[in-house]
Amino acid sequence: MTSNVAQSYPYSNETDSEREAAVAAVVERFPELADKIAAESQPVEFDDPAEPGRPHRTWVFVCPQHVSGRLHVAGYARDSHALYTVCDEGGETYLR
Repeated sequence: MTSNVAQSYPYSNETDSEREAAVAAVVERFPELADKIAAESQPVEFDDPAEPGRPHRTWVFVCPQHVSGRLHVAGYARDSHALYTVCDEGGETYLR
């Protein structure tokens, strides 16, 4: 399997609170991302409330540029039908 194919599949998943904390940590590390995320994405919202013992979860992907980096969902892309993700290693943004 080539690396491009492997990078198209999720690496893991995280709860909504873990996702929010990860994105906040990336924005704290790369402050310029706050405006970019706000301009290029809309917030993640769930139609149904989380069930007790079953919190909402989102995918985590491997960063194609940084092997140890993970892509966390920061929102939904405004211009495309895709997840808007940020890399916790380098601060880049990607659509998934």
